[in-house]
Amino acid sequence: MKVLGFVVLGGVGLAAVAAGAWWYYTNNVEQPKYAVVTQDGAIEVRDYPALVVAEVLRRGDRGAAVRAGFSPLANYIFAKEREGQSIAMTAPVTQSREKIAMTAPVTQARTGEGDTWVVRFIMPSEYALEDLPLPASADVSLKPLPPARRAAIRFSGVATDALIAEQEARLLAWLEQQGLTPQGSPTYAYYNDPFTPGPLRRNEVMVELSTEG
Repeated sequence: MKVLGFVVLGGVGLAAVAAGAWWYYTNNVEQPKYAVVTQDGAIEVRDYPALVVAEVLRRGDRGAAVRAGFSPLANYIFAKEREGQSIAMTAPVTQSREKIAMTAPVTQARTGEGDTWVVRFIMPSEYALEDLPLPASADVSLKPLPPARRAAIRFSGVATDALIAEQEARLLAWLEQQGLTPQGSPTYAYYNDPFTPGPLRRNEVMVELSTEG
């Protein structure tokens, strides 16, 4: 019984450590600031400011592509292949589906035969585009994103294809009920590292909203 008690206490202790690490990460890693326009449970309509991102293109299925895109982006911000200081990591890593030519230079986009994805890191707000060091490789591109209104649905768990598809369908159905028009492809946002337990993870599906009308 004593052994069982130690095992239970150990499990509780590990859970507490995991929860503490998750709280520290989510409260100390910069995230884009936005204004909430409307909230309905797990769904929000948000106004985002202009952002600057570093991005790469990768082919493959969703999970493999975002993993493959992470390394060159991490090498860029941590100055592994270029001169200059490192850049702080932010959250989320994003991934969205859109048609992009393969000749064009953790957001992700899918197009054409097979899957092509754009994987993005959002740069810290202290940097303007011209302030950022140039990537050492043409594989990584820096890009400004204009201010935008986006609808987002937040959910926890390991972001499998099935779970993402379920949440995307919920968000699109809500937008239709509200008479809101999405434009472009959905964006998948991942706020935590892969070692964070599923129940503590924050994931989102976001869509940009048309401002016409």
